[in-house]
Order: sequence, then C-alpha cells, then structure tokens
Amino acid sequence: MTHDEEMGRIRSTTVVCVRRDGRVALGADGQVSMGPTIMKGSATKVRTLAKGRVLAGFAGSAADGLTLCELLEAKLEAVGGNFTRACVELAKDWRQDRRLRRLEALMVVADAERSLLISGTGDVIEADDGVLAIGSGGNFALAAGRSLMRHTQMTAVELVRESLSIAGEICVYTNDRHTVLELHAGASK
Repeated sequence: MTHDEEMGRIRSTTVVCVRRDGRVALGADGQVSMGPTIMKGSATKVRTLAKGRVLAGFAGSAADGLTLCELLEAKLEAVGGNFTRACVELAKDWRQDRRLRRLEALMVVADAERSLLISGTGDVIEADDGVLAIGSGGNFALAAGRSLMRHTQMTAVELVRESLSIAGEICVYTNDRHTVLELHAGASK
C-alpha cells in the first residue's frame, strides 16, 4: 500500500454492546483516523432510533453509518416497529441493492429484547452470550466483555465502559472518549 493509499484509508473504531440483567448498553469510542493521523477525538458513533426504543452503533465510514441508521429507522417504521424484521429487511436490501452494496460500515443495533450485528454481506447475528463488538478494536472489546461478564457482577454500562477502555489500551484506532447509551427491558413497550 502506498503512502497516499494509507493516508486516504479511514480506520474504524470500537463499538461494543452488552446485555445483562434486563438491560442493554451500547457504546463507542470517539476517534476518527485517516492513516496514521487522528482527525477527530470526539465523534459520536452511537445513537438512539425509533423514539429511543432502539440503540445503534456503527464502525466504518461515518456517512455510510449514518445512512444505515436512517435506513433502519425507515424500515422500523415500515414494519410497524418489528425490530428483528426491520434488521433482516435492512440486511437484505444492503446486500442486494447495487447502490447500498457500496456502503462501507458495520452496525450493532439493540432493542430491549435483542442485540444484532448487521453487515452488508447479509449477516444478521445475535450473540449467544449477550456481547457484540465491531470495529478495529472490536475483537479486543469482545474478549474483554466476555471475560468481565464471566468474572464480575458489573452492570451492562460498566461492562461496556471497561471493554472500551481495555480495547483503547491495545488498539491505536480507539481512544478513551466514550459515548455509552442504555435501554432497559420496559423500553420497547
């Protein structure tokens, strides 16, 4: 890879979602990098959708991630708020639509009952253990989250914050400025 290619390559982030004790938390760091340069340290990569009933986070291109959030919100409205169906429909469109196939991002989304990873290859994945993570620091956050789930009594929010902190200690594309959102089991009703 040439220097010009490396400079234009936008590095990802870390997004982690943890479900525990009837609560779900979704968080991300705030770093945006292009090649070896940190362009911004306080980007927001998680948001609420569907009037606060759904959490969404993305890793990859910001414009593409925001587009996917808007598309998911439209799908939720079109299917009467059925979270799983909206996610499957989004994944199907993302994979099949020539225009959407170019979107370069991954998403983790959650409502009060389910947490799902959605990709442009048509994947809709629900974690067996309640922990999902994406982005360049995703595997570090995933390992930290799973270990902390097994060996501590931390809340979902605490688990997300600590997983992001651990990922930030390892991944150079993850910083210590975190945004964490939370839902509880009654939020979808």
